[in-house]
Amino acid sequence: MAPGRIPQGRPILLVEDNRDDAELTIRALRKAHIANPVDVVGDGELALHYLKVRLSHVSRYEFPVLILLDLKLPKLSGYEVLNRLDADGTLRKLPVIVVTSSKRQEDLLEGYSLGVQSFLRKPVDFRKLGGAVAKLGVRWVLLDGNPVRS
Repeated sequence: MAPGRIPQGRPILLVEDNRDDAELTIRALRKAHIANPVDVVGDGELALHYLKVRLSHVSRYEFPVLILLDLKLPKLSGYEVLNRLDADGTLRKLPVIVVTSSKRQEDLLEGYSLGVQSFLRKPVDFRKLGGAVAKLGVRWVLLDGNPVRS
């Protein structure tokens, strides 16, 4: 983002401990014309702290519109984060896309049972990311002034 430019739209929370994967995911977001600010945290514990802090603020514009979540995280795994989100009435409604290198069917089943809306394999393909966001129905809030187009 250009210095001094005010970010438009609510942030996307990217929970990813690998810097290279985080950068690739951010590039995929930009290629999909999603201009929302992206806040990156490196573990599940920080993700929950981030959400707790934002819940305590009055401004709804500080609360993320979407979480992109890795499953294999330090401190608290992606599954533990999903369990905590699922247990909280407010956070349960927050759309989650899991971004993972896992190909295990069990990961898909467990994720969907915990409210995950979509899974994307690493490295993230911007067309698949755009499609996953479109499925969520939050596509209209992920914008740079106009609705996101595929």
